[in-house]
Amino acid sequence: MKILLLTILGCLCFTAADAGKPAKGAHLKMNNPTYDFGDVPRKGGDLVHEFKFVNDGTAPLVIVRVITSCSCLGASFSKRPVAPADSGVIRIVYEPHKSEPGAFNKVIQVYSNSVDGRDVITVQGNSIDKPQRGKVKTDKVKVKYK
Repeated sequence: MKILLLTILGCLCFTAADAGKPAKGAHLKMNNPTYDFGDVPRKGGDLVHEFKFVNDGTAPLVIVRVITSCSCLGASFSKRPVAPADSGVIRIVYEPHKSEPGAFNKVIQVYSNSVDGRDVITVQGNSIDKPQRGKVKTDKVKVKYK
């Protein structure tokens, strides 16, 4: 019984010692995987956010592709390998005029050689139509006096 208990404790110690080590291979760690643009005017122009990440693995990280959930999003990234402990950026451009007004939550999928294979980042906010000031349109009304 004592041998069994010592064997189990030994295994637990080795498992706990490996828990803090970085993953073998590349590992994409996003600093903040969600960004909130807040209230944005629908016709106010494009919005840009750069998602910063670090390769906290043991091998160079290569981003293979980035897929957006909407044609209102564009993504750009470097195709060069990111060395272990180095960082990189994924640049997202949101074009609010291409989507309907209201709350939005868009998903961006990042495919790489990371041990996870696929990471998900999101942008959210509220696209609003601002009323144009100084332009009043009324129907013409004909009034006849006798």
